[in-house]
Amino acid sequence: MELQLQELKKEALEKIASATNARELQEVKVAYLGKKGPITELLKGMGKLSAEERPKMGALVNVVREEVTSALEAKQIVLEEAELEAQLSKESIDVTLPGRKASTGNHHPLTRVIEEIEDLFISMGYAISEGPEVEQDYYNFEALNLPKGHPARDMQDSFYISEETLLRTHTSPVQARTMEEKGGAPIRIICPGKVYRRDSDDATHSHQFTQIEGLVIGEDIRMSDLKGTLSVFAKKMFGEDREIRLRPSFFPFTEPSVEMDISCFKCGGTGCNVCKKTGWIEILGAGMVHPNVLQMAGYDPTVVSGFAFGMGPERIAMLKYGVEDIRHFYTNDVRFLSQFQRVEA
Repeated sequence: MELQLQELKKEALEKIASATNARELQEVKVAYLGKKGPITELLKGMGKLSAEERPKMGALVNVVREEVTSALEAKQIVLEEAELEAQLSKESIDVTLPGRKASTGNHHPLTRVIEEIEDLFISMGYAISEGPEVEQDYYNFEALNLPKGHPARDMQDSFYISEETLLRTHTSPVQARTMEEKGGAPIRIICPGKVYRRDSDDATHSHQFTQIEGLVIGEDIRMSDLKGTLSVFAKKMFGEDREIRLRPSFFPFTEPSVEMDISCFKCGGTGCNVCKKTGWIEILGAGMVHPNVLQMAGYDPTVVSGFAFGMGPERIAMLKYGVEDIRHFYTNDVRFLSQFQRVEA
């Protein structure tokens, strides 16, 4: 039996040494150390030996088993290292090859316009205020001199969530909330953000769009201050040679109210397709804050006054970059967005 055991060990070690992959090595392991392998069979036959031979043969079988097991483990490590080396060689990178240019994104045109407007007004001493897009009817309408049943509410067809909750139709509620929080203190803010109205999407309308509104409240604030502020805005956004004009209009939360036009930046006022042959382009609405709005927010309209204005970044971007369809801003078409030069931070 001892001679047989040595022969088995020799065979097993030779087959282990000749194994070229993990599958072949596993087959050797099963063939010699498996439940039906010859070494296991020898262990099962130990009961037939005499009491004197049994300990000696048992020790020999265990030694052979351990040697074969050690050889298997050592070969396993060698095969794994060879496999890893082959994989690394196959996946090696030629560092001398030219690199692939990484694609870089552009600032969205709306983002660029909004940031440009924010930077301008921050340089003029304004702060940026934000508020919830899901708004209460009180702040969206009533605090802005639009009580329930007011006909001017029809100007802003709204997405109501409940009787007293809706998606805000403008960013003016931020102004109402800020006035309420300030408790009579002076204010100089702009309020950028998304707004929502029940509108049919077409080339110039969208059910979701952005607005930037401004509010200044303090003592001795006049219409001339509003005009000067808007003139600076127009020149910075559209060129130093831009002129502005204010036309009478109506907004429930301002009195008097005006629409602001700028002289056409394409034709200089002589008339073209951009200004519809008028020489002027409508940009935004503005006015002096209505006394009722001041009073509801806790201000004394006999002591303080203020002005407010509201603009649409989409319209400004369309004019600034020559975009003819507002839907381009929201379709995430890379071909459209890639036209705008990336602005480095």
